[in-house]
Amino acid sequence: MKLICETNTVQEYLLELDEVDFSHPLIKDKVKELFQNKINEIEIIQTAFEFVRDQISHSWDIQSTRITNKASEVLEYKEGICYAKSNLLAALLRCKGIPTGFCYQKLTVGSSPESGYCVHCLNAVYIQSLERWIRLDARGNKEGVNAQFSFSEEKLAFPIREQYSEIDYPIIFSKPNTKTIKTLKENTNCINMYLHKLPTEL
Repeated sequence: MKLICETNTVQEYLLELDEVDFSHPLIKDKVKELFQNKINEIEIIQTAFEFVRDQISHSWDIQSTRITNKASEVLEYKEGICYAKSNLLAALLRCKGIPTGFCYQKLTVGSSPESGYCVHCLNAVYIQSLERWIRLDARGNKEGVNAQFSFSEEKLAFPIREQYSEIDYPIIFSKPNTKTIKTLKENTNCINMYLHKLPTEL
């Protein structure tokens, strides 16, 4: 799939946002810790991706009721759903001057269309040395989910099943989707939100 930038201004993918609060002391300290011996951009990107994927729990997987949103909150509590985890990955990489955007998929909530649909969030990162964007999904691996760092072939958490009317949106957004952020802000119980309140389309 050909990815399409929402804007041709690369600086838009480096901005600090309310949810992507990379000036927060927790983020700055983690950046220093993670990347202290890494100068290669690909190393930095892979390290950040694997940290968020593996060290930040997906709230549903651990059946947590806590809802996190801002990158600093996700890092502090070490958990979040895909919307929140993508905020953290964006913060870690934007802090290092690496353009990072937000991408979305429309997926079934369960294993079939009868379970309903939800919007899933992942990231796109610009690799300057390759002069192209790649998508990375730091949702967190588990049985049946195996997202990996790769710039030769996409290895995302959820391959699209067209027979179920799932959708891969090609646009790389510079900011998180307003519906997803509103969902995180307006709910108080993550399990209930995940089952009943996630947006169904962009």
